[in-house]
Amino acid sequence: MVSDLSRITSYQQDESVQKRRWIILIILNLFTFMSTLDASIVNVALPDISHRLHLPIANSEWVVTIYLMVICVFILMFGRLGDMFGKIMIFRIGTILFIAGSLLCGFSGNLPFLLAARVVQAVGASMTMANNFGIATDIFPGRERGRALGLIGTFVSLGGITGPGLGGFIVYSLGWNYIFWINVPIGIVVILLGWRMLPKDIYRSKGRLDKSGTLIFAAFIILLFTGLLLGQRFGYQDGRIISAILLAAVLLLVFIIVEWRKEEPMLQLKLFRNGLFSISIICAFLVFVSNFCFNIIAPFFTQDILGLTARDSGFVLMFFPMAMAVAAPLSGALSDKIGSEVLTFIGLMVLVASQIGLGFLNAGSPAIYVSLLVAVMGAGSGLFQSPNNSLVMSTVPRSQLGSAGSVNALIRNLGMIVGITFATSLLFFSMSVKAGYRVTGLVSGRPDIFLYAMHIVFLASAGICMVSAVLTGVRYIHSRRVHARIH
Repeated sequence: MVSDLSRITSYQQDESVQKRRWIILIILNLFTFMSTLDASIVNVALPDISHRLHLPIANSEWVVTIYLMVICVFILMFGRLGDMFGKIMIFRIGTILFIAGSLLCGFSGNLPFLLAARVVQAVGASMTMANNFGIATDIFPGRERGRALGLIGTFVSLGGITGPGLGGFIVYSLGWNYIFWINVPIGIVVILLGWRMLPKDIYRSKGRLDKSGTLIFAAFIILLFTGLLLGQRFGYQDGRIISAILLAAVLLLVFIIVEWRKEEPMLQLKLFRNGLFSISIICAFLVFVSNFCFNIIAPFFTQDILGLTARDSGFVLMFFPMAMAVAAPLSGALSDKIGSEVLTFIGLMVLVASQIGLGFLNAGSPAIYVSLLVAVMGAGSGLFQSPNNSLVMSTVPRSQLGSAGSVNALIRNLGMIVGITFATSLLFFSMSVKAGYRVTGLVSGRPDIFLYAMHIVFLASAGICMVSAVLTGVRYIHSRRVHARIH
């Protein structure tokens, strides 16, 4: 087995690789952007997909959720396979599967076919997500590694929140199929560029795949989120749904015990012994939960309550990524001067304020005011994400950067799917309370029912960000004490 140091030194001594390292990063970032974009771009198309395929909201939600579920199931496994068979080989296979799945999604004429195509797409996305941080870590020298990993993290965040805005324009102009087909020409160009520019794998581990951990974790994810989503539709009183959720909790406990005892686990739980790493990861998880509460609810509010077209809805929602694109690099530059902890706390408080504002919107709210709130939310997310990504990667030893990147990717996708599930569960429960009967979709002629529930969701989302802000404050106080102790 080639040592980790030999692997890094070999890549960095290869002049041809070093000359094209920034082109390699562009390739990684483009697929990072597309794979995370496809977790959120479907949200704005859900009203149109629901109409075209004659589906209630509770059913069309599976188009978003199954993509994230499959990524969560496979991302750690493909990270391990990347170590065993080569990160670049797994990444290349993933790009091909992702583009093939995107092509199939656009041809879908019914829900089962669309869900199957989304599974193919998600398997490819998980292969690229699991290895992009590792490839960048191997190729970039230490003096540039932080900047390279930070850029990947920025593209992850931009992909996750650009979807609703960009999707609105595409759905209005071309139709919902093209939110998937747009990946194909871009992806083919990137694949061809990748086959020429990406170097050959020079390191393969002789370790074994953690099959039991993979199966237990897959069963946990499937049972938990299937139980939660079916509970939205049929009610949580059903014994089978309660059993699925309880069994998922048992499997999570079993998974933790099994992984802790293994020499070569799928998930490096020992990373969480580092308190600063754990707090940073938890904060990232909570912010993605909060952002995806917004992502899943906002398209229905802008289109069905405000009466905006998909194009105009997309324009309003695009203020999020535009504001984030401005705030993120400024946040990165400022973090070197005033510290990452301070910026993450400021960003979280901006997020809390914007979501409280969203919690008081109504059917008569001007689109310009909604756009302003969306922009403020994007700025808050930009202030938070870049410094927090740097904190995650800087709190672990150099030898564990790959594992930390995989855990970060898993937590991000879990945050997305938890956010969607939490938001829709709370939305439908609150709508049912207001209506006096079970509701799993918009009630014709009763926008007040949706608005009542939406206010609760956004105020709950603000509360989630406030929890993250408190944790960030604790992290800041702890780091200051450590710094004072050293000096």
